[in-house]
Amino acid sequence: MTARNLSVETVFVLLGFTDYPELQIPLCLVFLIMYIITVLGNLGMLAIIKINPRFHTPMYFFLSHLSFVDFCYSSIVTPKLLENLAMANKSISYSSCMLQFFLSCTAVVTESFLLAVMAYDRFVAIRNPLMYTVAMSQRLCALLVAGSYLWGMFGPLVLLCYALQLNFSGCHVINHFFCEYTALLAVSSSDVHIPHLLLFGFATFNEVSTLLIILTSYVFIFVTVLNIPFASGRRKAFSTCASHLTAITIFHGTILSLYCVPNSKNSQQTIKVASIFYTVVNPMLNPLIYSLRNKDVKDAFWKFIDTKVPSP
Repeated sequence: MTARNLSVETVFVLLGFTDYPELQIPLCLVFLIMYIITVLGNLGMLAIIKINPRFHTPMYFFLSHLSFVDFCYSSIVTPKLLENLAMANKSISYSSCMLQFFLSCTAVVTESFLLAVMAYDRFVAIRNPLMYTVAMSQRLCALLVAGSYLWGMFGPLVLLCYALQLNFSGCHVINHFFCEYTALLAVSSSDVHIPHLLLFGFATFNEVSTLLIILTSYVFIFVTVLNIPFASGRRKAFSTCASHLTAITIFHGTILSLYCVPNSKNSQQTIKVASIFYTVVNPMLNPLIYSLRNKDVKDAFWKFIDTKVPSP
């Protein structure tokens, strides 16, 4: 029987946070609240951007796709996490596990490139504000977003093809709360040297390329802002980038620590906690970061509430 045929019959068990049985229900409630905030925040951001004409600009076009990816990413991982915390049965089928890995990996890669595109967008807006909408045309914006989604699917698809060839005869207990690639490789009885190298190379390429775009954009932004003669103009320019830099720091800091260090000595518990940041916390924080620091979004939100909620 081939490895693939064996894999079809495989059922995995996600250990999640079973090391702390007394925390299962409290953690379930915490993650449930975070997921509700994530869904409401990201869908709310999408609704505000769609219905308000003044948000039909390149910056908010990219932000709407970031909100969509965050909503999808959280919905790929968190419901199963909640189910495992609340239920005794922590199993997941082979096909569901592979699908969860592919979709979650696609979401995280797409988000990394969307953040890079947003950095370039901020550079264009600050460097030449009068020509901003001309330089960032609808066609260019659509191409940048489409490229992010396509590359987001390509790399994970290659990794998935290798994962589908792995033999999982024997231990099927995954020491993680979702079907993360390194956790899958850890329970395979096949030679995983090439998949590990592919993951390291793919993650490193994505991080280097996106961070290079981000750092280059912000170097030019910094130089441009320093040449602005008025302090108020400099503060306004920096404030438009503060939210983006906060999101970048949280997201890329976690990814770099997890996937771009060969032979990482991180404990499995450390990996789980770090994974919580980019799978659960970051999708929740992004709409809050971009809305709380943006007066236009806050004003549009309260106006939207006033029109939808009848006065007593």
